[in-house]
Amino acid sequence: MGVIDGLLAALAGTGGSVIRETAEVFRENAESASARDAGLRAAALEQFAREFGRPATSRFDRLVDGLNRLPRPAMAFGTLGLLGSAMTSPEWFAARMQGLALVPEPLWWLLGAVVSFYFGARYQTKGQAFQREIATSLARTARPVPEPRDLAPAEENAALDEWRALRSGAA
Repeated sequence: MGVIDGLLAALAGTGGSVIRETAEVFRENAESASARDAGLRAAALEQFAREFGRPATSRFDRLVDGLNRLPRPAMAFGTLGLLGSAMTSPEWFAARMQGLALVPEPLWWLLGAVVSFYFGARYQTKGQAFQREIATSLARTARPVPEPRDLAPAEENAALDEWRALRSGAA
């Protein structure tokens, strides 16, 4: 038995930790993998929380933002209401349309300009806010990639040094 014990000790070492270390060469340690995965998930959730967290706004800002969201649904529901009233009460609808027909054309142009500027300004404001949020998020989460010239060489490389010297002499 001494020869077999000596051979096994030479191959796998003595003690349970040596066998475990030898097995980890061929198979990943499940406990360590779970710990790494948990850390990775926690870091991803933290990044998402920083990236998608809502900025603190005042009550007034929330009220104005809510009021700014009303015109589009009001126009859509108003149009649906007109369509419904045309089917249920054609006389009432015809009277309203006759009133609209009496509105002078310049007033229609003015109304079109006001609505266009309102929605255009809202679109631009929302677009700029979105771009600002992206820039803020990137500033918080992204790390700048160093330029290769900023990296210090790990070791001397004679061939690379010669190539750089030749290149600087040719330029």
